[in-house]
Amino acid sequence: MNDQMRRSMPLFPISIVKQLTELSARQIRYYEEHNLIYPARTNGNQRLFSFNDVERLLEIKSFIEQGINISGVKQILEMKQQQQQIEVSQEAKQDITDKELRKHLKNELLMAGRNGRASIIQGQLSRFFH
Repeated sequence: MNDQMRRSMPLFPISIVKQLTELSARQIRYYEEHNLIYPARTNGNQRLFSFNDVERLLEIKSFIEQGINISGVKQILEMKQQQQQIEVSQEAKQDITDKELRKHLKNELLMAGRNGRASIIQGQLSRFFH
């Protein structure tokens, strides 16, 4: 189980979250009503919060204490989420697949020693291609 999965596991009832964040149950429900947090629900409809939910509540609390209204908080959180999606998208574009890497290395092997290119790479790459 990776760290992201652990942080997303719904573990804490609202009573614990109230203590951790120093927010009232009403404030926490209000933020949920405004789609700022999405706690999981048990079969008995009890809210369960993850570490990520608690972090987000603390972030919301910080923004509110700075004088930002709920609409502004929504915009900030949406912009942060968009930025994260852009970063993930850029990382995905930068990753090269094994197939693409092998194709590139094979091309390097075939071109090694031609047109004045150094052929020392042949010894290194030849072990990948028979």
